[in-house]
Amino acid sequence: MSDVNYLDAMFPALGQAVGRISLANLPTPVSRARIRHAGSAFNLSVKRDDLSGDLYGGNKVRKLEYLLNPHTNHTVRRFATFGTVGSNHALATAIYARQLGFECTCFLAHQAKVPTIAPALRMHARLGTEMVRYGGNYSARIKTLREHLWDRDAWVIPIGGSSWIGTLGFVNAGLELATQISAGEIPLPARIYVATGTMGTAAGLALGLALAGLRSEVQAIRVSDTAISNEQVLQRLMRKTALMMHRLDRSVPADLAQRSRIRLRHSHFAGGYARSDARTLDAIRIAADQLDLALESTYTGKAMAALLDDAAEAGAGDECLFWNTWNSAVLPLANGRSTDLPAIPQEFLSYLE
Repeated sequence: MSDVNYLDAMFPALGQAVGRISLANLPTPVSRARIRHAGSAFNLSVKRDDLSGDLYGGNKVRKLEYLLNPHTNHTVRRFATFGTVGSNHALATAIYARQLGFECTCFLAHQAKVPTIAPALRMHARLGTEMVRYGGNYSARIKTLREHLWDRDAWVIPIGGSSWIGTLGFVNAGLELATQISAGEIPLPARIYVATGTMGTAAGLALGLALAGLRSEVQAIRVSDTAISNEQVLQRLMRKTALMMHRLDRSVPADLAQRSRIRLRHSHFAGGYARSDARTLDAIRIAADQLDLALESTYTGKAMAALLDDAAEAGAGDECLFWNTWNSAVLPLANGRSTDLPAIPQEFLSYLE
């Protein structure tokens, strides 16, 4: 674990105002590889955010360093958040909240069945996460929230951790990458490919790169429905984050959001959240065979598929970077236990089959 924080170093007033706890192993490493696809070969950089945490890696740990900060939440005893049954964000929140001594409630919705769901649910059970089925109409959802949050000293974290505060974790990540490029660890990429659901990762990364003065364009590969991931929501999150940064530290450029380079891509959605197609599965296979990189079909496989398709169309041209947002830490669940089952809501037991 490291206290590396480029954002605090550049803008100390901002760092003092928002606070941060150290959870992640930073900086995460970068690597170079040569990959063959569709009759051509090209060089590729990889940002290994799968190695961001000992307990649980991936992109969520950077956000949680800001979102789980007890310094800003003095009376909190419980953190609560949202996701699907296989949500990386919900699981990461539960793991790190428990490490910090907090209780955790996760409001979980159904999704397409994928192999990562059963281990996630079993890990929640062993952590003692309060898992709550979340869905229905507006009135039903409000009733559920009241039942489980009222008078419990709970602090609610939005889905994906994509508030302006959580997005700061990836503003810092953009500055971290800029430092690695400046040190000659990898060349400057023209395009950076990253999966995006609630868009805090991509938004923060674009803002961080703009702060560093880099012209790399973030290719945000959409994996969620357009009700969650769309250009209007993305720009609103970026403007809100930049506005709050400038308000707390006047040395942050007021026009930071306008300086950022980001493109939300819709072409690799593959039919729905947690669904996949032949391009996604082929990208996962290529990553495993040629990069020794384990990806999955909900997020990272789609981002890699977009990168490979662009490279095949452009040939061995511009430098590009793949940002691996998936966790590679092994959950301590070699086998399921019968004692896990009572802690898992009846509605979710079918995912264990």
